[in-house]
Amino acid sequence: MNKIRNTIRDQIKEAGWLLPGLEIKRWFALIFLGSLLITIGLMILFNLRPVYFIMEFIRKIAIMVNTNILSLIIILLGGFIFFKGWQKTNLSMLDIHNTREKSTLLETLYLRRKLNRGPKIVAVGGGTGLSMLLNGIKKITNNITAVVTVGDDGGSSGRLREEMGVLPPGDIRNCIAALADDEDLVTKLFQYRFKSGEGLEGHSFGNLFITALCAITGNMVSAIQASSNVLSIRGRVLPSTLDDMRLAAEFEDGTVVHGESEIPEAHKKIKRLFIEPENCKALESVIAAIKDADLIILGPGSLYTSVIPNLLIKEISEEIIKSNAKKIYVCNIMTQPGESDDYAVSDHLNALYKHAGSDKLVDAVLVNNNLPKNISKKYEECGQFPVILDKQNLHVDIVEKKLIEENKNGLIRHSSYKVARAVYYWFRKSQKEDKKKQK
Repeated sequence: MNKIRNTIRDQIKEAGWLLPGLEIKRWFALIFLGSLLITIGLMILFNLRPVYFIMEFIRKIAIMVNTNILSLIIILLGGFIFFKGWQKTNLSMLDIHNTREKSTLLETLYLRRKLNRGPKIVAVGGGTGLSMLLNGIKKITNNITAVVTVGDDGGSSGRLREEMGVLPPGDIRNCIAALADDEDLVTKLFQYRFKSGEGLEGHSFGNLFITALCAITGNMVSAIQASSNVLSIRGRVLPSTLDDMRLAAEFEDGTVVHGESEIPEAHKKIKRLFIEPENCKALESVIAAIKDADLIILGPGSLYTSVIPNLLIKEISEEIIKSNAKKIYVCNIMTQPGESDDYAVSDHLNALYKHAGSDKLVDAVLVNNNLPKNISKKYEECGQFPVILDKQNLHVDIVEKKLIEENKNGLIRHSSYKVARAVYYWFRKSQKEDKKKQK
């Protein structure tokens, strides 16, 4: 990706505003033609004598100089003057000289045009896994729809849910921030968490902002849209449902726990996950996005509290199963205590199939095939272990890539860039294979 960006930057320096795909040249021509016609019309209207003298001057020069060369010089001179005037006017209006380099503006415009023609991707999940994925996917396409679970009932989101009666904004806030410019001050403000203050401690500014917008606009979807506009995000973020969805889990020993935050704390093997009420209705925009998708991505993230909750909304799982889009599950690197203890890759997939009601949910699974030798002992102390790839139990395409970021302390984190690149390469490869089969 960095190599591509460097190539684009070099092209911009050489060709500038003439780069294909910017949709600028056509408007240059239109402005020039309009200006020329206006000028000619005014001259005819006022019968301007200077036109005669100018033409006489040009005629005399044309006698002494080759006509083709003279016309080319005049056209180039006129084009240069017009272009520089137009460019300087726009640079002044945008105040670019004080904010960013001209090449950066060109690069941004060029990339935006390219990203607008990217594949339509629907990413389904929640928690930090989904926001990590979005941070990489936004460098591939602008046509992104993030479908976020709303079952969270812990931390700042849980407090706002209970006190203000809103859907939990935490995961939604993280996704909005992930799709925005990470270096922007407004984004940093959106993610700021208060460390003190009565009633404020533990809350993030973004959570409070979205909650306030819910009260002003009347619903979460409008609040998300307003927040997205403030941060100028790429794509869009949608809650899986607007219903007051709550998670509950039945364990192998028959006990039942209610509440997303309580499920991992039970430290028992989960038999099934369910939602209350059971008939939560999917957002119409979510269903429309799935129907229109070229690629659907599930995960990564907490299996039972981030990914599966979306599939428990029947309309969503049924639409994903029916979809002709390419579908891939990004498997977690490590097991999660209280959710996926001792789970191999096949166990993750089987849990998805069971709760979605079909083994046709995905076409492929993406797994990490590289772990650092100095993996931290903290994982073992917390009961976390690498997820084992049991190929013999899998009946989907297996995509093995190094998906982690290097860490001297032995901590394992997904690399948003590597995950997005691996998913996109698999997607393009699958498309090419389908075309070959059709021939």
